[in-house]
Amino acid sequence: MKKLKSIILFFVLIQTQISAQERADSIHNRPLINKEVVRRSVLPLSLITTGVVISGSHFEKNIKKKLRGGEGVIDYAIPVDDLMQYVPIAQIYIADVLGIKAKNHWFDQTKYLIISNVITAALTHGAKFAINKERPNGSSYAFPSGHSSFSFANATVLYEEFHDTAPGFACSGYVLTSMVGSLRVINNKHWVSDVLAGAGLGILVTRLVYSWEPLKNWNPCKKMKDVTFIPSFDSSGGSFTFVYRF
Repeated sequence: MKKLKSIILFFVLIQTQISAQERADSIHNRPLINKEVVRRSVLPLSLITTGVVISGSHFEKNIKKKLRGGEGVIDYAIPVDDLMQYVPIAQIYIADVLGIKAKNHWFDQTKYLIISNVITAALTHGAKFAINKERPNGSSYAFPSGHSSFSFANATVLYEEFHDTAPGFACSGYVLTSMVGSLRVINNKHWVSDVLAGAGLGILVTRLVYSWEPLKNWNPCKKMKDVTFIPSFDSSGGSFTFVYRF
């Protein structure tokens, strides 16, 4: 019964956001759901569903035992996942500076990146507090993984922007973010189900953002073709840089 309630709460959060977007899009008479949107939603929804189904199961507990050992094992961590989640963002703007052709202007990239991350963060943290699953290290709010949802949202923006012109480069973000998810489990921060659900959520939200293209015509910097906006992040915070190509 507890697992069923978690499933219902998680999908209610997603449906709430979809309904809000539907109301916004209806103003512009744009079709919200079509075959392409459904097709692009299959993979992330499968990841989310798998995460919900195996949450709390013996399967994921056995994975933890194999990776971490039993009680009394010396604790360890590989603390690079905090930084790796930002790599796809850096890849997007480095590609812009290098002149790799993208789907959208850098302002639109930034716009969709921010929208995707804001929605993903709202759904992730809403689900965390609603479900309140215990992490493998004993702390709270495990499901879904915030690192996974954030990094996979970023990787999906990278993929959406460059998969037509540089497919290998576009897919590289998913390799890195898969490592982030794996490290969350290895570092005893999350269960496998948390990572799967977080990954699916980040991919789903970003794919829907790119399908619906909110604020599509808003780009005050469209004529600034030689200027690139680069956000950067570190442990102390974030900063913004403008790069002008001569």
